[in-house]
Amino acid sequence: MRFTIPQFIEHEAKIIGPLTFKQFIFVGIAGAICFVLYFTVSFTIFLLSCIVLGGIALAFAFLKINNMPLPGFIANFLKYNLSPKMYLWEKKGIKEREFEEQIIIKKEKVAEDELPLKIEGKSRLKKMKTQIETRGK
Repeated sequence: MRFTIPQFIEHEAKIIGPLTFKQFIFVGIAGAICFVLYFTVSFTIFLLSCIVLGGIALAFAFLKINNMPLPGFIANFLKYNLSPKMYLWEKKGIKEREFEEQIIIKKEKVAEDELPLKIEGKSRLKKMKTQIETRGK
């Protein structure tokens, strides 16, 4: 039985024209804000704010930094900068000296119970490989 393997699973589907849903939302919200500003503020303020909002919306929709979309990059940047940076590891329930003593005791037990090691020859797979290689020549 043959199965088809999905291709391009890392790409978002283009839903609205050449834009994905997220890209359309970013551009659409900026367009809606500019539409409201057209009727509420003077033309110079409207023009300046639309240029700024349009640039920000286009950056959020299309800009990728290290192959990561800008909203994800900003989220990771803020998460890293707002999280604590010092990591301390402390073993709970046992102190360092007791821990060292337990290690020494375990090493002594292993030394007492240790059996002589057997040294095996080549595995059967390696033997078969060498036999096949030498027969072919």
